[in-house]
Amino acid sequence: MPERFAMLVLALLFFISGCNRYHATGNIVTVLIESSPTNLDPRIGVDAQSERIDSLLFDALVRRDHHFNLQPWLAEKWETPNPLTYVFHLRKDVRFHNGHPLTSTDVKYTLDSILQGMVISVKANAYQAIDRVETPDPLTVVIYLKKPDPALLWNLSDGGFGVVPAGSGRDFWKHPIGSGPFEFVSQEQDKEVVLQRAPHSWQPQPSIERVRFAVVPDATTRALELQKGSADAAMNALPADTVYALRRERNLEIDSGPGTTLMYLIFNTRDPILRDGRVRRAIALAINRPLLIHSLYRDQARLAESVLPPEHWAWNGNVEAHKYDLAAANRLLDNAGYPRQRNGFRFHIGLKTSTDEGSRLLAMAIQQQLSQAGIAVDLRSYEFATFYSDISRGIFQIAPSRWIGGNEAPDIFRYSFATASFPPHGANRGFYTNPELDRLLEDAASDTDQQRQKADYDRVQEILASDLPTLNLWYLDTVLVHSRRLQNIHLSPSGNYDFLRDATVKE
Repeated sequence: MPERFAMLVLALLFFISGCNRYHATGNIVTVLIESSPTNLDPRIGVDAQSERIDSLLFDALVRRDHHFNLQPWLAEKWETPNPLTYVFHLRKDVRFHNGHPLTSTDVKYTLDSILQGMVISVKANAYQAIDRVETPDPLTVVIYLKKPDPALLWNLSDGGFGVVPAGSGRDFWKHPIGSGPFEFVSQEQDKEVVLQRAPHSWQPQPSIERVRFAVVPDATTRALELQKGSADAAMNALPADTVYALRRERNLEIDSGPGTTLMYLIFNTRDPILRDGRVRRAIALAINRPLLIHSLYRDQARLAESVLPPEHWAWNGNVEAHKYDLAAANRLLDNAGYPRQRNGFRFHIGLKTSTDEGSRLLAMAIQQQLSQAGIAVDLRSYEFATFYSDISRGIFQIAPSRWIGGNEAPDIFRYSFATASFPPHGANRGFYTNPELDRLLEDAASDTDQQRQKADYDRVQEILASDLPTLNLWYLDTVLVHSRRLQNIHLSPSGNYDFLRDATVKE
């Protein structure tokens, strides 16, 4: 919405709610979230809210740094004597929130409970390469693989993995016990999750005593809660125009930085029209991405030419770029055998989205831009479950999607583009296949040398930039709107809640 209209909406809501106004006080921080976490058992929850809150409650074996290299965490060191064996040496000073020591038995149980179906989890697919887990002593974990798995360490890192106490059953989510800097207090579905500072954590204690994650589905209401002082923070949870309007609020601050959440378009490469690479390239050239970033996101995004973020050690910045060039797009479509008809259009193509307002706005903008190249885009919006089911089964031509965190691991290339990753075995939802790419991914999987892996991933990114099974659009910035009483903010590119580890509250 335009800035003046956004300000008017906020002002009116503020006036209407004035009689209920109160301020967050004390060392309790309220963070607004769009939806409840689906499951706070780290073995099960895979949605963004579950994983972000779990990262405060639980610890992984390894942890990602700002360049997405893996660093020691629960495992103070590890060795890979061969591509099928990983030996982890655990810290000796770690205790769960109930005071019990965390040992190799807990790590083994966490993995075994997923692999053996003690809990039902889609994460089992991530650990299928594991043959067995052994514990020669309380501080040593040895994982033996059936085949090389370059994603193993990533699947044991923060966000995607957390160690639970041995014996934790299927109802563990009701009162999860971890070893992270915060411990669980309570949860009420569709209302809130409450955490408090954990006295037994081996990590430096947070300054914040208690965090309340308040579920507020409506974006305008989230903005109002921040404006009137009844909430302290919202991470990547407000439209760009609303963020822009809130810059004028004296009691609020806005911190932002480069993020890793990737917006992209999936092409169904089995489609009679889209299987032609010239058509996919023409669509890429006909979309004015810088204009969309400016108009839809208030410049709170940056162009993407790879699935990996630019900060990543495996990112290749020397791939073919797809700059807006309408004339070149028209020439490609002419050469592909799609002349303009008397109505000005060459062909119709379907663009399927969810009912999410942001996705629908993006789809309408793309529809308008592609019409300039003679492509008539037919928009179809469905509630998310139907939309996701359709794209997983290949019932679409073009669809927008996003990666939140998954694109921080180089294994994203195998998961999204390998021939073996057609659904339901992976996320190659466009059914793209390329034998050279498959060979490069197998080579990277069988190697533990990062430089040789990077050479393979560099070539993979070059192939994808040329073939365009998907069109990478942009990486959304990480944007935190917060009260001025919340200070000492350090944002993560992942847009997680790690800033709560170091933040302080001004009384």
